[in-house]
Amino acid sequence: MSDSIVIIPTYNEKENIELIIRAVYSLEKIFHILVIDDGSPDGTAAIVQRMQKEEFGERLFLEQRKGKQGLGTAYIHGFKWALARSYDYVFEMDADFSHNPADLPRLYAACSNEGYDVAVGSRYVTGVNVVNWPMGRVLMSFFASKYVRFVTRLNVKDTTAGFVCYRRKVLETIRLDRIKFKGYAFQIEMKYSAYVLGFKIKEVSVIFVNRKLGTSKMDTSIFGEAFFGVINLRWRKLSGRIKPTSKK
Repeated sequence: MSDSIVIIPTYNEKENIELIIRAVYSLEKIFHILVIDDGSPDGTAAIVQRMQKEEFGERLFLEQRKGKQGLGTAYIHGFKWALARSYDYVFEMDADFSHNPADLPRLYAACSNEGYDVAVGSRYVTGVNVVNWPMGRVLMSFFASKYVRFVTRLNVKDTTAGFVCYRRKVLETIRLDRIKFKGYAFQIEMKYSAYVLGFKIKEVSVIFVNRKLGTSKMDTSIFGEAFFGVINLRWRKLSGRIKPTSKK
C-alpha cells in the first residue's frame, strides 16, 4: 500500500499514457496512479485497462467519464475518490511529460518531511523554467501569475501550476463542491482556497517541458475564465465566503 496517489486526467493521450505510468512506477518511492479519462476516442482508457490487467492491478486505477467535462471537474472527481480511501498525499500531474515524474518525490518531501500542506511544482520560483514553449505563451503564463498575485495577494509565483501535492487535510478542508472553475482558473482557485484557509504552501522549482507527443488541450477561452475569475475569488475572500468544511 502507498500513502500517495497521483491523479492524471486524460483526453486522447494514447501516445503518452503508458510511458508516463511506467515512468512513475520506475521511481524508488511507491506511488499509486488514478487515471481519469473523459471518454477519449483514441483508446487511452483501453491502454490503462490492459496495464491494469497485465501488470499493475493493485497500483493503477481508472475512472471513466462520458465526454470532456473539464480539467477541474476531473480533479475534483479524483480528490473525492482519493479521500474515500486511505491516501495521505494526493498529487496532480499531466499525462504529457510536461511535468517530470522524477520530481514527484521532491514534492512529496516538501509535505511529508518539511511540514508544508501544499507543494507546488513551480516554473517561476527561480526565474522562468520553461522549455519549448512559444515566447508568447511563456509571457502570457508568467504575467497571468503576476496578475493573480496582484489581485489576490497570494504569495505564490506560479499560481496556474498544475503539478501539485496536497496533504489529505487540505482536500478535506476545502469545500470541493464549491470550487467554481473548470479550466485554467481551477488551479488558481485551489491554491487560493488553501491559502485563505491558512495552509502552508511551498513552491518547489521544476522545469516545465512542452509536450512532444499528442496535442495540447488548452484554448483561449480558459484565459478569460482566469482573468475574471480572479476578481471573483478576491471578492469571495473579502465577503467571507471561502470557508472550511467542518472537518478541519
